[in-house]
Amino acid sequence: MRYTISLSLGLVVFWLLNSGYYTPLILSLGAVSIVVVVYIVHRMNVVDHESQPLDLSGKILVYYVWLIKEIILANISVVKKIWLGKGSISPTLATITASQKTDMGKVIYANSITLTPGTVTISIDADRLIVHALISENIQSLKAGEMDRRVSKLEKLC
Repeated sequence: MRYTISLSLGLVVFWLLNSGYYTPLILSLGAVSIVVVVYIVHRMNVVDHESQPLDLSGKILVYYVWLIKEIILANISVVKKIWLGKGSISPTLATITASQKTDMGKVIYANSITLTPGTVTISIDADRLIVHALISENIQSLKAGEMDRRVSKLEKLC
């Protein structure tokens, strides 16, 4: 039940932030659409701890702050390399070992790599991720393991 309430509150906030119109007609249409969506997903039995990871809610904010900082630094690095020209870019494909135990942890790790400019996770196979990097230093940074440790720490909090 708490996951259904969490989904409902999330949809209300999402609707209100994106709508921008607060007339009675728009609010009532929004309320009706939210009720229909919550009813459908509840009937489909897809509202659970995976679709609404409430345990991560507060703790993931610290990780997001760190990830945003990494994204900004990677953006700056990629822009510098592009400005310097073709000789400064060193595309690399490598296999990175993931220490996460759960599928959610591996997906968070893979998505975090992909969100960081200049790197893309191509595939996940068991505990190995194939990563393409625009700059070879990015692979070395991933192999150093800071992101892996942070995601593993986040995973243990679940």
